[in-house]
Amino acid sequence: MGRNDLITGNVWEQYSNKVIERMNNPKFLGEFTEEDAKKRGAKLVVADFGSEACGDAVRLYWLVDPKTDKIIDARFKSFGCGTAIASSDVMTELTIGKTVDEAMKVTNLDVEKALRDEPDKPAFPPQKMHCSVMAYDVIMEAAAKYKGKKVDELKNNEIVCECARVTRGEIEEIVRKYNVKTVEELQKYTDAGKYCKSCVAPGGHEERDVYLVDIIKEVQEQMKKEKIKESVTTDDFDNMSLIKKIKTIEEILDKKIKPMLAMDGGSLELIDVREEDGILKVYIRYLGACSTCASGGMTLLAIEDMLKKELNTDKIKVEQV
Repeated sequence: MGRNDLITGNVWEQYSNKVIERMNNPKFLGEFTEEDAKKRGAKLVVADFGSEACGDAVRLYWLVDPKTDKIIDARFKSFGCGTAIASSDVMTELTIGKTVDEAMKVTNLDVEKALRDEPDKPAFPPQKMHCSVMAYDVIMEAAAKYKGKKVDELKNNEIVCECARVTRGEIEEIVRKYNVKTVEELQKYTDAGKYCKSCVAPGGHEERDVYLVDIIKEVQEQMKKEKIKESVTTDDFDNMSLIKKIKTIEEILDKKIKPMLAMDGGSLELIDVREEDGILKVYIRYLGACSTCASGGMTLLAIEDMLKKELNTDKIKVEQV
């Protein structure tokens, strides 16, 4: 591939020197045969993976020591663009010397970073990230063949972001843990959606079954339902719904506080309960003898202390109206 094969020279400048070198002179291009494996006392693993997105395909050859599960050598063949060739070459190199389990941890992000000239400058344009995704997929195909399993058994969840290899489970966990509400917030904790962006929302260059915006919305709705359910059934006052908090306060007033006030000819009524700045404000009105009592302020503090003690919370403020 040369400069004229690309749309403009400006696009060419987005590729690192390492990518250009690897696409023109791949180090691990080739293949192994059963005879090669026999000579080296290894098991031959051959795996294929193709990308529907760009029509690229890669074939990976591993020579694996069956005693240690270590990949003693590897080669590849790639049919596709220069980025796919460069990515496959580096991917192949990164697996050599690793056990099959260790190789499974090599991702397309590792491949892309290995192709960078500078640590903070991407090796190729984000729209080409899907080319390096094949590196991860073909490794998983090879590992599955070696282990005699299906690829799905090795993948613990549905991959939502192909570029960053982020699963739905990982995204849902982050949304719940950090109460994430937007894709921008999500990207503080993960690389999902940072590259080709097809997984962010409908309209990208690849159609997806599910998008980040859908998952965030779905999990947020689940969290709301769970919170409502918990607020109805919980005995923890601070986590109760406002309605349940009011009913609980009314019960304490009726059963414990009003009888005490009645001994001196007084009473009270609950006027309102409001949540303001994390504090539950309880508004009451004195009745009977309490309405003219000079120590009404002291009684107010006593009522507040009793409510705090009974409800095991310090987030209550009682005020007289």
